[in-house]
Amino acid sequence: MPMNLPMILTWIRIVLIPLVVGIYFLPETVMSLSMQNWVGAWVFVFAATTDFVDGYLARRWNQMSAFGAFLDPVADKLMVGAALIVLVDLGRIGPFIALIIIGREITISALREWMASIGARNSVAVNWLGKFKTIAQMVAIPMLLAHETWMGINFQLLGTLAIYVAAVLTVWSMCYYLMKAWPELRDRS
Repeated sequence: MPMNLPMILTWIRIVLIPLVVGIYFLPETVMSLSMQNWVGAWVFVFAATTDFVDGYLARRWNQMSAFGAFLDPVADKLMVGAALIVLVDLGRIGPFIALIIIGREITISALREWMASIGARNSVAVNWLGKFKTIAQMVAIPMLLAHETWMGINFQLLGTLAIYVAAVLTVWSMCYYLMKAWPELRDRS
């Protein structure tokens, strides 16, 4: 396993996952709920930023590796899944939204793995729809974690709207990938 800056950033993202979760379970004698909201949101934003930076640096410095290509999306899915579970536990999103997003991630990951095993991985490669879905999630989740109003901006409301957009894009992108894979699925069943 190569250890370079992009890989270190991916590992940092993975290490930050329990920190984001743990912040929301601290007793209020240690950290107020408002402080938990802001700290949790900013840690998530930092972790999400490492996702962009590690991919950019890996491509720019030609430090891509098979292990990094595996670990990066795993880190992303763990981070999003953990944050969604926290948001459900806090009552900030409904379980159905979390189920849609997490279920899609599991489905598409399994689909990509299967397509790779039959030599057709490129037919379900990441496209612009998946990227927009990820952006919508990465905007919505920290707003929902913050759950505050700041300078007249209601982050809970904006985050709720953004997570609904993310859920729609999630279903749309899942349908897109399934349709792209359908010829192989049909022919091999």
